[in-house]
Amino acid sequence: MKKIAVITSGGDCPGMNAAIRAVVRVALTYGIEVWGIRNGYAGMIADDMTKLDSRSVGDIIQKGGTFLGTARSEEFRTLKGQQKAADNLQAHGIEGLVVIGGDGSLTGAKQLSGLGIKIIGLPGTIDNDIWGTDYTIGFDTAVNTALDAINKLRDTASAHGRVMLVEVMGRACGWIALTAGLAGGAEIILVPEQPFSSDNICKKLVESRSKGKKYSIIVVAEGAGSAMELGKYISAKTGLETRVSVIGHIQRGGAPTVADRLLASRLAERAVRALVEGRSDIMIGYKNNQCVEVPITDAVGKKKDIDPELYRLADVLSQ
Repeated sequence: MKKIAVITSGGDCPGMNAAIRAVVRVALTYGIEVWGIRNGYAGMIADDMTKLDSRSVGDIIQKGGTFLGTARSEEFRTLKGQQKAADNLQAHGIEGLVVIGGDGSLTGAKQLSGLGIKIIGLPGTIDNDIWGTDYTIGFDTAVNTALDAINKLRDTASAHGRVMLVEVMGRACGWIALTAGLAGGAEIILVPEQPFSSDNICKKLVESRSKGKKYSIIVVAEGAGSAMELGKYISAKTGLETRVSVIGHIQRGGAPTVADRLLASRLAERAVRALVEGRSDIMIGYKNNQCVEVPITDAVGKKKDIDPELYRLADVLSQ
């Protein structure tokens, strides 16, 4: 293999730059030329590619986002767009592609594979919702950002004796809410995977006050419902003073944690090695502290659920 490309696609996440850096520098040790594709699959269709060397990826391991840029492409959802993208890769003599992104990005990688492109996927998303890996690139940083917000909001909740609702990202998956809520000592954690009753929440809050709790923290994944609406309901139903904070896209940014930099570097090294050794149509995941190879059809075709034991533990510790 003489030439490969690397692309970041879909939602950005901390650690993408660390992964790009590792792809480039590992490939160079094998004598492989590396091209970076700008702005995701849209850039692939537009033939917006640039040759990368070791200096191109210097001073980026500590930066959030992705220096290659990312975008969502409606054209790539069509077979015509996919074929155009594949043709551009082949015109450049690119023999393998490393795709860093979430479920949609890996689905796109699977489609390119069907058009003759050798593909290796890396799970890059703050949601941690990719099947076949314990952790995704970006998740640890996003959780720590959410936890920092919870810690700070706890101070003001305690000072005023309030119910504080913190809405975090997670449209279809509650990993950020569950992990940050458990680590932050939240009394209640609401995730899309678990149904809940607003009346039962109010009952628990009132009972907590009767037991001497002066304030409460509720962490809400955005896909579980609106924290703003729930806050209004709690205030009207219980009379407790309630405040809501929606921390939003701040969770996508910031310098990646040590865990994300190491994870991105390890997965990327394994991805390049897999291409060199002739493998394709796989995602490199991380299970039991080891890099593993997962068929890309499984990675995009199976659903990763939250850990019920963590949810149970959070409930036990919230007493």
